[in-house]
Amino acid sequence: MSEKTKFSTGKKIAAMAMLTALAVAADIFLRLPNIAGFLTYEPKDVILTIGAFIFGPVAGLIMSLLVCTIEMVTVSSTGVIGLLMNFLASATFIGIASLIYHRKKTMSRAVIGLAAGSFSMIAVMLLWNYIMTPIFMGVPREAVLDMFLPVLIPFNAIKAGLNSALVLLLYKGVVTALRKARLIPTRERNDGGNKRANTVIVIVVSAAAVATLILVLLSFAKII
Repeated sequence: MSEKTKFSTGKKIAAMAMLTALAVAADIFLRLPNIAGFLTYEPKDVILTIGAFIFGPVAGLIMSLLVCTIEMVTVSSTGVIGLLMNFLASATFIGIASLIYHRKKTMSRAVIGLAAGSFSMIAVMLLWNYIMTPIFMGVPREAVLDMFLPVLIPFNAIKAGLNSALVLLLYKGVVTALRKARLIPTRERNDGGNKRANTVIVIVVSAAAVATLILVLLSFAKII
């Protein structure tokens, strides 16, 4: 998944705008609200992470901020606090995953980056839920601590795992579409020998992630 040829700023902006629009559409039309009472899942981070893998962490953070801001003024009812929480979650996952991947663009680095981004996002959101949820919902901090194991950790683990699996499954298709649209350059074919191995890695990792998510979801259902 390496890209060596530099492309024009105009095409880069056009591709980023297209991905941002897709992320907004996913945020609005594919969102699952009111999970466990107040949590919401939307697959926008899948598209934004793919964009960050292509264009770099800074571009990913810019797209994330734009999408979270649009979400605040359209479908969200949580105002500035919701914007802050959404951006922190997205920025942590996207930023860490793409930063690790961009140091060396290989499938193994993508997997490591997504795993690191997932664990970091879970930790960051536990901290910020502990800080912000009492303010937003008017509950004591002890009540938030009681939600860690039965609600917050399973939810964020499922969210991160699902997003990671979808990134691995969809990345190649999105990159191919952008290349056909001539918004990003055609890569040099210096990795043909690794193509089949990369495909196998994607299938195995995605299957393992989906299986893990199913087990976590079943456990979560028993807990609540």
